[in-house]
Amino acid sequence: MNRPTEKSEIALWLAGTARGDRAAFAALYHASSAKLMGIVRRILLRSELAEEALQETYVRIWSNAGQYEPVQAHPMTWMAAIARNAAIDVRRRVSERIADASVPIEDMQIAAPEGADVQGSDLKQLRRCLERLDAQARDMVLLAYHQGWSRDELARRFGRPTATVKTILRRSLAALKECLDGAS
Repeated sequence: MNRPTEKSEIALWLAGTARGDRAAFAALYHASSAKLMGIVRRILLRSELAEEALQETYVRIWSNAGQYEPVQAHPMTWMAAIARNAAIDVRRRVSERIADASVPIEDMQIAAPEGADVQGSDLKQLRRCLERLDAQARDMVLLAYHQGWSRDELARRFGRPTATVKTILRRSLAALKECLDGAS
């Protein structure tokens, strides 16, 4: 029976990768590549760009595995952040515009990041808190943090100055934090 890879195994493979152990890196890749590909595919709609981002992700993991701190984050959460950043970097580098082929905002599904230890009730609470934001702020938050849009892209999309978008995002995140903290 195929059991899910445990956090401790991934952490051990990361530690091995930090020491330059190619076998540990291969095991890490085998255990995590499908999840990380899912993350980059949400941001990069073209498969060749997603593959490029995934390759860049693993180069970064190989180079930075020694910086992973087990007490700071789950290993998959740490790698998911690297994957998301790599995908955003690739997207910016090739000037791919998600707006032409993106999922409509109203159809976006809020899901837990791969590898995150999030309960279904936490996701329901996040959805409830998002619904409390005004429509434009909610759309900006979803596009920025779910689809990887930059502040400049949001400013163009919503016809607002970039500084205003930054303020809206900051206030929206503060409101979400307050709402989520109040739900605990």
